[in-house]
Amino acid sequence: MIEAEDGAVFRSDDGGDSWIRLSEQALLRTRPWYYMHITADTQDPDTVYVQNYSFWKSIDGGATFGRIPTPHGDDHALWIDPNDNRRMIEGNDGGACVSYNGGGTWSSIYNQPTAQIYHVTTDDQFPYRVYGSQQDNTAISVPSATTDAAIHERAWYAPGGGESGYIAIKPDEPWHVVASGPIGRRAYNDIMTHYDHRTGQIRDITVWPELYGWGVGAESLKYRLQWTFPIMFSRHPPHDLYVAGNVLFRSRNIGSSFEVVSPDLTRNDPDKLKPSGGPITRDNTGAEVYCTIFALGESPRKPGVIWAGTDDGVVHLSEDSGKHWRNITPPDLPEWALISVIDVSPHEEGVAYVAATRYRLDDTKPYLFKTADNGTTWTAITNGIPDGDFTRVVREDPNRRGLLYAGTETGMYVSFDDGGNWQRVGGNLPVVPIYDFVVKGVELVVATHGRSFWILDDLTPFYQLTDELQGVAVHLFQPRPTVHLRTYRGFRGEPVKGVVNYAHAGTSQILYDPVDGADGSVSGALLTAGQNPPQGVVVQYSLRDVPEGDVTLTFLDGEGNEIRTYSSSADSDAPRVPASVGMNRFVWNLRYPGAASPSAEDLQPWHRPDGPMIVPGTYRVNLSVDGCSQTQEFEVLPDPRIQTVQGVLVTQRDMLLEIRDCLARTNETIDRIDAALVQVAAWETRLDDVAVREAADAVTSELRAMRSQLIDVNMKQSQLWPSGLHEKFNALLDSVDGADYAPPQQARDVFAELVGQLDGVVNRLQDVGATTLARLNDTIQATGRPPVELVS
Repeated sequence: MIEAEDGAVFRSDDGGDSWIRLSEQALLRTRPWYYMHITADTQDPDTVYVQNYSFWKSIDGGATFGRIPTPHGDDHALWIDPNDNRRMIEGNDGGACVSYNGGGTWSSIYNQPTAQIYHVTTDDQFPYRVYGSQQDNTAISVPSATTDAAIHERAWYAPGGGESGYIAIKPDEPWHVVASGPIGRRAYNDIMTHYDHRTGQIRDITVWPELYGWGVGAESLKYRLQWTFPIMFSRHPPHDLYVAGNVLFRSRNIGSSFEVVSPDLTRNDPDKLKPSGGPITRDNTGAEVYCTIFALGESPRKPGVIWAGTDDGVVHLSEDSGKHWRNITPPDLPEWALISVIDVSPHEEGVAYVAATRYRLDDTKPYLFKTADNGTTWTAITNGIPDGDFTRVVREDPNRRGLLYAGTETGMYVSFDDGGNWQRVGGNLPVVPIYDFVVKGVELVVATHGRSFWILDDLTPFYQLTDELQGVAVHLFQPRPTVHLRTYRGFRGEPVKGVVNYAHAGTSQILYDPVDGADGSVSGALLTAGQNPPQGVVVQYSLRDVPEGDVTLTFLDGEGNEIRTYSSSADSDAPRVPASVGMNRFVWNLRYPGAASPSAEDLQPWHRPDGPMIVPGTYRVNLSVDGCSQTQEFEVLPDPRIQTVQGVLVTQRDMLLEIRDCLARTNETIDRIDAALVQVAAWETRLDDVAVREAADAVTSELRAMRSQLIDVNMKQSQLWPSGLHEKFNALLDSVDGADYAPPQQARDVFAELVGQLDGVVNRLQDVGATTLARLNDTIQATGRPPVELVS
């Protein structure tokens, strides 16, 4: 396939000695620097494929082509099974998909978290939402947490915009969302939209809505706006909207009109403004526009202070809302660097940080600078970041002065000394380009270019790390405040290892793989949804050495009363406390202990490892390691969305504890009956005595009748039988525990009836012990052997 004004597909049947001109269809050769791949079928010599904007197939040796739909456009790669040409893997800008019928149908691309996010922002809801524009896809808004079992697609929406660039949310009216994109040959290169979440309407507010097309270079544009041009609402009233091209624009009516508030702040080099794509196929989408403002920052402390950095290496500052500007470019920054991000300190006026790159000039060094005097002087701050790991973003944590985060081409770094030294952040964050950060509360939201959004959900250890803690044998960090948030597990069956499993979250179906956790539990690695944050209080502690004994965590209420204790012992139930050298993390789900299940193997009990949730308030956690004990206090906050008063939650908790205790009493009674049945059966088989057998049969009959009242003894069978008190108490506990409300009167009435029934069974068991069982024991003792005991 040849790129030319009269290009075409050519075929040779003699090893290249001669060629036949075939299809001249122009769409096969669109954007040849990016697409234009041709793939021969592995078995049929007359079948050939072309990957371009679309996916094309010829069955007549390349003479004609027809389009094959795929889950996403912009097709790049194709693999065909050498032994089965109906089995194919196709790669496109949305991911990868598989076909087993020659392209008739394809697998989903939504099982791959491969989104390329340019920038990230958040709103102020609870749970807060995360916003970003995805390369070659819509912009997207996803919740940071849900009350469902996962962050699934039903919780996503497209807040206008798409494909590239920034998203800005009006601080005082968060339903107003401004975003760039998506572009196309028949859309403006600098398209910008205003999305109103109240109505769902999307309004075009492009600063200069003149369609130029992709055939002209930047020198033809009235204003130059880059593919990822900055968009920013001022944090200061009246929350003006700023948009950056080669000049800075301002709107005071959410895009209904704009004014220019700066001169051209770029180098404006004519040699850098020519058309791209070459003499045959021109290609000027906006990504090729150069000499533009690429980074924008505003002082969060002082209105009117605006910082601007360009993609051709210039930094400017205005201290009067754009009336006057001065060049403050770091003198040690090499020419033609791209200013990627400017972060203005929330702690101190005049302090700012710059991240820059020059990898397009074959310079992969990291470039990070800071200033403490509004750009009069600058200091390079890259110690600890390797030369080949170039930097895209730097942010200062608003909760701790001098705590910095840097995003590079391969991951994330942290500095605790204002950039003096950097160290790589490990964990399960993949090796991936980091394009942007935002600190939300005590969480770090990360925009990756290729692995979607990630959230580091607890930064509080970073705030508490000091030099004095280095080398300390044991240290328990103070847990962050945790919201009393109810989440729902969703529906799923017992997980089966070795195959993909299916669960439901809300109205979505979720695919997952069962994974053995280090704490002894089995969790699900989600394949088609995002993972919710930890459900409970996160406890983090460091251990210098391997502990000699067990590590325990004990949770206490504000008065010091023990609520629940967990251990690292291998004999402990999951979840077990981790006890590794270095940082350890344990999540308490904010629940009291549950009720132990009946132990008989023929039963299928309703397992209840957890009891009700604690109520909002002040709590403590105690860490015990090899004789060392440390305690930290933490807060459990009420859900800000819910108006239920504390007294109601206390009433609900108290009733749930009563139900749990009755469930435990029920299960203990079942075990007592089972222990007696085992003893009776043993004596019946040991003694070939008619009197013993008759007395044993009478006891067994009464005990089994009570057992079936306490629990459904036929649960494992296919036939359906009535529920016992075990199931009834469990169901009532779930009913009362469903939401943050006072228990309804009908639940109280049912509970009273069930308690009466349980008392009746327990009393009857005591009567059996005094009558029928006593007669059996008299018969047994007549043989000179010990009696059957009814365990208390």
